[in-house]
Amino acid sequence: MDPVGQDINLNSPNKGLGPTGGVDSLSGVSMEGGATGVAAVNTLPPGLTEEEAEELYSELGKVEEEINTLRQVLLAKEKHSADLKRKLGLSPLNELKQNITKGWQDVQTSNAYVRTTGKLGEWNEKVTGSELYLTASATLDDIAQSEAYKKTSETLSVAGQKTTAAFSTMGTALSRKLGDMRNSPTFKSFEDKVGNIKYMVVGPRGNGEAVQSPTETTNPVQDNAPF
Repeated sequence: MDPVGQDINLNSPNKGLGPTGGVDSLSGVSMEGGATGVAAVNTLPPGLTEEEAEELYSELGKVEEEINTLRQVLLAKEKHSADLKRKLGLSPLNELKQNITKGWQDVQTSNAYVRTTGKLGEWNEKVTGSELYLTASATLDDIAQSEAYKKTSETLSVAGQKTTAAFSTMGTALSRKLGDMRNSPTFKSFEDKVGNIKYMVVGPRGNGEAVQSPTETTNPVQDNAPF
């Protein structure tokens, strides 16, 4: 029989009987043998009669049988629960999220959380309604509305704008100055001198062709100069 649908009545008279109906499941001792079988397995403790021991063994067998039955029923219920969750698409991660959400809701509705929230609200009202807090807030509002504060803000704003304009003007002037220097005769003469020095150090290069120096290119030598 399926453990889910079987009878789990703890008061059932068949719970204490094993598969044969007359053998105790725990001790394996036949209850039909009476006190002789019980005494043959274990020595009785002092003050315990054979009849009492027989009753205790019988009750212990019933309890063990009930435990095994409940264990089988629990395993079947857990398997059935896992199948239902699988069909509903409830993964372990989703189940964990639901447990966390439910736990947080339980915390928010707990008496301790409600009392703590109420106490914090009372403290906030006391602080914001205190004379010191109101005085400090009024002082800050007065400072923000004062003429000195407004003038200082305007002065800083104007100073920032002037500084930005000055940097922009200086950058434009430097660019123009560098352009003028590059186009000046002095700078060009300096470039020619650097080119001549490079020619003397490196020398002619290429496919056997002579490389003329910048000076020779600028001032070619006349082969047929008159004597």
